Amino acid sequence: MSAVRGYQLGMQGVEGQILCAREFMNSLDESSLEEVKKAIRSVDWLDAYYEIGEKYIRSKDGRIRYVFAGLARNVDSIKSKSRLLLCWVDEAETVLETSWLKLIPTLREEGEDWQSELWVTWNPESKNSATHKRFREAPPQGARIVEINWHDNPFFPAILERKRLDDKENRPDDYDWIWEGGFRQQMAGAYYASQIASARREKRIGRVARDPLLEVRAYWDIGGTGAKADATAIWLVQFVGKEVRWLDHYEAVGQPLEAHVQWLRSRGYPVPTCVLPHDGANHEKVFAVSYESALRQAGFNVLVIPNQGRGAASARIEALRRLFPACWFNEETTGAGIEALAWYHEKRDDQRGIGLGPEHDWSSHSADAAGLVAVAHAAHRDTRKVPKYKPRKVV
Repeated sequence: MSAVRGYQLGMQGVEGQILCAREFMNSLDESSLEEVKKAIRSVDWLDAYYEIGEKYIRSKDGRIRYVFAGLARNVDSIKSKSRLLLCWVDEAETVLETSWLKLIPTLREEGEDWQSELWVTWNPESKNSATHKRFREAPPQGARIVEINWHDNPFFPAILERKRLDDKENRPDDYDWIWEGGFRQQMAGAYYASQIASARREKRIGRVARDPLLEVRAYWDIGGTGAKADATAIWLVQFVGKEVRWLDHYEAVGQPLEAHVQWLRSRGYPVPTCVLPHDGANHEKVFAVSYESALRQAGFNVLVIPNQGRGAASARIEALRRLFPACWFNEETTGAGIEALAWYHEKRDDQRGIGLGPEHDWSSHSADAAGLVAVAHAAHRDTRKVPKYKPRKVV
C-alpha cells in the first residue's frame, strides 16, 4: 500500500520520500526493505513503475524515493529530511513518546488534494505504551483506526488454525493477546504470572471493599522529581483477618511530594500510615529533607523498613509470591498495578542463558512497592506491630 500511495503521488507529479521506520533498526536487514520489494514485484504495474536495487527503491521517473530508518537513534536526522510524503511506522508497540514528539512535526507537506500521512501498524501489547495512548486511547483528529485479525484473512492457512486452537486450549492466559488483539496480560517469565492467573481463576481480582473499622496503609516506592526521574508508586492496602486487601494504586513520574500527598487525601480513606523503603529516611529525596520527615510534617504516621542489603529484590519477590494466595485486588482501582505485577520479569542474558535479576522498566516501581507490603508482612506477620522507625534529627 505504501508503494501504491507512492505511485498515486508520483502520477500527480508530486516529488518526495516515503519513510519506512521502526523504533529500533541497526541495519537494512532489520527494516521493511525486502518486504516492500516483494510486494512491488508481485504487482506488474508497480514493478514497472519502481526501480529496485540491492539497498534502494525509487520510482523510475525520479519522483518517489524510499528511506528506511530507526527512530530511536535517528529521529533527529529524520527531522532534516525533505518532503516526507508518507511515513509508515511498523512494529510500533515499542515506539517511545519522545520519538513520536519529534517525528510527527516532520510530516508537514501538503498540496491541492493531498497531504503527508502517517501510517502506524502494531500488535497491541500494553495499554501503557505510548503508541496505544496516542493513537487508540486518544486518537488524533481525522485518524482512521482499523483492526485486522486472523478471521479477516480469507487465506488463513490450516497450519495457523491448528496453532490458534492449540494456544486457545493450552495457553488461555496468552490467547487473547496472541490471536484476538487483546493486551498482553503478563510477560513471558514474569515473576508473578502464575500467582495472578490463580487469583483470576479464584476470583480474587474483582470488587473488594474496605473495612471501615480497620486501618489502611500506604506502601511506597520512592521516585523523584523531573521528567527523567523514576516513578513513585503507592499501594493502599488493608489487612482483614488473613486477607490482604489491595484497595488502590497510584503511580506518577516527576511529580513533587505534594502531588502524592494530595492523591492520598483525595481517595477518601482515613489518613493512612505510610510505609517507606529504607531510602525514605535519606535526606536527598526532598530538597534536604527526607520523605519520612516531610510526610510526618504533613500529618501522616510513618514507618521505614530497614535496608535488606544484598538480595533485597529477590527477597521482595519471594515474600510476595508467598503472600499472593491471601491477596484480594479491587480491579477498578488497582488495574494498572496488577498489569505492572503481571509484566515484572527477569532480565536475561540469552547468550549465556543466565538471569540478571529484575528488569528495571516501567513495571518495577509498582512491583517494588508491592514487594514492600510482603516484606513487612512476612517479617512481622501483622504489620500493625512493625516497630516505628526512629527518625533522624532534621537539621
